[in-house]
Amino acid sequence: MTAMAVTLVGLLLLVAAVVVFVAWRDRNRLSSDEDPGAVLRAGAEQDRHEAERHIVQGQAASRNMPNNSM
Repeated sequence: MTAMAVTLVGLLLLVAAVVVFVAWRDRNRLSSDEDPGAVLRAGAEQDRHEAERHIVQGQAASRNMPNNSM
């Protein structure tokens, strides 16, 4: 019975050590808040949106301008 209790405690300690190690390793691996690729994609998407908005505003302004040709 004593051998069984010692084995069980040993297994529980081993499982706890593995859980602590994996949590520590994942925390170090995920130290940055954002994925660098996602940051680049978001910046490119924002630039594209601003360029499209600029084009649409230019088209709207040219439609509202009076025609100078006679």
